[in-house]
Amino acid sequence: MNNKDIVLTGDRPTGKLHLGHFVGSIQNRLKLQEEYSTCYYMIADVQALTDNYDNPQKVRANVLEMALDNLATGLSPKKTIFFIQSQVPEIAELTVIFLNLVTLARLRRNPTVKEEMKQKGFGENVPAGFLIYPVSQAADILFCNSNIIPVGEDQLPVIEQANEIVSKFNSIYGKTFRRINPVLSSVPRLIGIDGNAKASKSLGNAIYLSDNSSEIKRKVMMMYTDPGHIHVNDPGKVEGNVVFTYLDIFDKDKVVLKKLKEDYKKGGLGDVVIKKRLITILEDLIGPIREKRNELAKNPKEIDNILKEGIKKARITAKETMERVRKAIKIDYF
Repeated sequence: MNNKDIVLTGDRPTGKLHLGHFVGSIQNRLKLQEEYSTCYYMIADVQALTDNYDNPQKVRANVLEMALDNLATGLSPKKTIFFIQSQVPEIAELTVIFLNLVTLARLRRNPTVKEEMKQKGFGENVPAGFLIYPVSQAADILFCNSNIIPVGEDQLPVIEQANEIVSKFNSIYGKTFRRINPVLSSVPRLIGIDGNAKASKSLGNAIYLSDNSSEIKRKVMMMYTDPGHIHVNDPGKVEGNVVFTYLDIFDKDKVVLKKLKEDYKKGGLGDVVIKKRLITILEDLIGPIREKRNELAKNPKEIDNILKEGIKKARITAKETMERVRKAIKIDYF
């Protein structure tokens, strides 16, 4: 077993990526690919099908979008192995083996699963494939012996459950896998432009990495501020003000930002001024990403080649892992 640190990150291909993804995971990916010699990026199409099984075309179409978004932000195929989950069948085999180590009751107790079941309104009609996705994620992580996993805070229970699988497998079959270490973003969750607790594709309250200048402007101008700040001279609240929340994250000039907050709180600073500042900052961030994305999109065959090459590399590792696993559980017959 290779004991060097290995990074795995990934996205579900259900739509284009937005600023919430950028601060929640992409920034970490870019940093980690510079720090570690082996990094994997997985497009989790099988997992996406657990709650989009009736719309496979949506999942298929967004595989390319995921690759484009990540390549455009600077994730490099020279430093990170890009692959599609379904094209590494050993992950599915490992999932089946891991299912023997997890009870149905434990899956139902997973806080992340419970919350997502509630959001999607599944109730008792939850698809089995969705209920077991923490087991599938454990297989995603462990097929390539990865142990450094960038996640949002809401995914920590999934990593905890994966480590339970590691412990149980090792205790029964001998040391085969190592403990998984989550790496949290400094901004675990970005709120939506409407003040909702989370920027989300489904809620339509996110700014996308592919948005053009006019879309960025339109969305920022719609942002929730302080309903009591009706006139420019009215004292305003910074806390709970979405514009200032975004400025806290994206504005690098903290001295100027501090002064803006002071002026806003005492009155004399209008919402339009702070929104214009945010528009400029976001355009400076997203503009180059959007331009690179548009260039990459002109050559989809090149993206296909990146994915095909990554899949080849991922499968070599996957086959080695499954040889060890089959040997450990005594099904290496021939």
